[in-house]
Amino acid sequence: MSPALELQGAIVSRLKADAAVRAMVTDRVYDNVPNDAGFPRITLGATDETSDDADCVEGLVISFQIDCWSQAVGFPQVREMADAVRRSLHNADLALPSNALISFTHRQTRVFRDPDGLTSHAAMTFDAFVEVAA
Repeated sequence: MSPALELQGAIVSRLKADAAVRAMVTDRVYDNVPNDAGFPRITLGATDETSDDADCVEGLVISFQIDCWSQAVGFPQVREMADAVRRSLHNADLALPSNALISFTHRQTRVFRDPDGLTSHAAMTFDAFVEVAA
């Protein structure tokens, strides 16, 4: 199975089960956002995979973007959401069914206002190192 797909499933499961995240977004964690989805919400963004092989080990570095969205006034809500996501996922021991997650770390969070002037957005980047199953 695709390591990135396995990792995506583990990320979504972890976020939906985390009490602090759930208190903010309930079950609004999406890969594909429904038309009637409300705010605040979390979405999965771009993913990059880079081969990082070692002797006899096939490895991948997978960079995952996770986005937090809020239409509350100002940045406080989206910053709290991003902090809850970071706390939930940074150095998380996520189980992958076929491949082996070696590490999963938070790299960066950028917070900004979207062009609509109403929506606050936190774009978070996490890096995973995965040993690919033979």
